[in-house]
Amino acid sequence: MITFKINKKRIGENYPTYFIADIAANHDGSLTRAKKLIKLSALAGADAVKFQHFKAETIVSDYGFKKLGKFSHQKKWKKSVFEIYKAASINNKWNSELYKTCKKYKIDFLTAPYDLEYIDQVSKFICAYKIGSGDITWHEAVKKISKKRKPVILASGASNIEDVKKAISLIYKYNKKIVLMQCNTNYTASEENYKFINLNALNTFKKIFKNKIVLGLSDHTFGSETVLGAISLGARVVEKHFTDDNNRNGPDHKFSMNPNTWREMIDSSRRLEKSFGNGKKIVEKNEMDTVIIQRRSLRASKKIAKNTVLKHKHIIALRPCPKNAISPDQIEKVLGKKTLKNINFHEHFTWKKIR
Repeated sequence: MITFKINKKRIGENYPTYFIADIAANHDGSLTRAKKLIKLSALAGADAVKFQHFKAETIVSDYGFKKLGKFSHQKKWKKSVFEIYKAASINNKWNSELYKTCKKYKIDFLTAPYDLEYIDQVSKFICAYKIGSGDITWHEAVKKISKKRKPVILASGASNIEDVKKAISLIYKYNKKIVLMQCNTNYTASEENYKFINLNALNTFKKIFKNKIVLGLSDHTFGSETVLGAISLGARVVEKHFTDDNNRNGPDHKFSMNPNTWREMIDSSRRLEKSFGNGKKIVEKNEMDTVIIQRRSLRASKKIAKNTVLKHKHIIALRPCPKNAISPDQIEKVLGKKTLKNINFHEHFTWKKIR
């Protein structure tokens, strides 16, 4: 697969997974909270924090949603869709403070700009762009982001493979640094959602796009099972929502990771990465002793005199197997040989003891 850097960290199949803590709306309209969540994300082991830059007026239609009515995860919202987006929007004046805070805690600053003007305005602060699933068919924005020549992270929730192909083709015309994320955009935190995560879509992406993309996962389940599965299938960029308290009111808090579960996810993922190895099947360094104590060797089933012609009745396969011992798979070569010395009961055979 292709490799490239997001800020100072190289990402790709043979590099550590890059973890993005999606703060999204969990700042609850407070710059102080946003800065606190940046700090907590860094302490929990995230490589980057991601925000969502939008104005309610340029992402949702108040009229349209009132006519449509509420369903899916929006059913539980007490305020109108427009009001919720209004409250979750980021004041563009925060950008400098967010950037400085990220720099202070040595964590990358990313965002998904859902506004054509914001695509330009955030450029000098961020080291990569995220394109949210809902904008995969908004090619005007996709093209504009791609032309910024910064890494592009594309989520593919609620889309089919043709939608994905069109978006990747468009991005690739202008930008070769692409992360393609498998994603499911059900935000209800239901246990049933695991049935629809479809991690095997990552295998489909590998076959279709080959070395054009780095694989990723944008996930909205509570826990790290999907993350570990995605990493096993080759995902090297993972995005999960992050909060400090799952009991807070707000659209994203319930299904977000918190500092404790995030740290557990990171630690489990790093252990998983260590376990991959290079794919060559060998006796590993830490198995050298167990080769001796767990394998069987050919041993004398009873005391055997010198010059005895060895038969099956003289031989038994038992642990351990010293380095100079004869392995049981060599028994046919041992049968019919003569002993060159007396062999004690359960003494192991060596090639120097027979001829």
